[in-house]
Amino acid sequence: MTGDAVKAQEAFHGTVQEAASRSARDEGPSDRLWFFRDARWRCVALSEKGIQAESTELEESDVLSGAPKQIEQLDPAQLAIWISAAPEPQRTALALFYLDEFSLRELLSLLDVKAVEFSRLISTGRRQFQAWLNVAAPSEAQ
Repeated sequence: MTGDAVKAQEAFHGTVQEAASRSARDEGPSDRLWFFRDARWRCVALSEKGIQAESTELEESDVLSGAPKQIEQLDPAQLAIWISAAPEPQRTALALFYLDEFSLRELLSLLDVKAVEFSRLISTGRRQFQAWLNVAAPSEAQ
């Protein structure tokens, strides 16, 4: 999520230390998503430290019915790199959505967004990914 192993390790250690501290005070995590939420916010904070965001508009394209065949042409690392380059909170929304491990309510809680915003993040991300996919792995229909 951070794109930097040192920052990721720092976020992980911070989350574990906070969990241990809470446990020592008999104040365990409020729910099973606490670890994910805390680690995510630590990663976001570390990733944005010293970085000034650029305002860019990514090209979008309608999602094609042949997209799964295009994705099969990719090396899995290409997909991971594309998702990791997305801006927050879209990056986390896409990653967690495609992990398919969380319910919608859990996703909304983890990301601290409303359903409409989550829908927009996924929809925009899919259209941007399709535009990139059309260049990286053109379909026969194009």
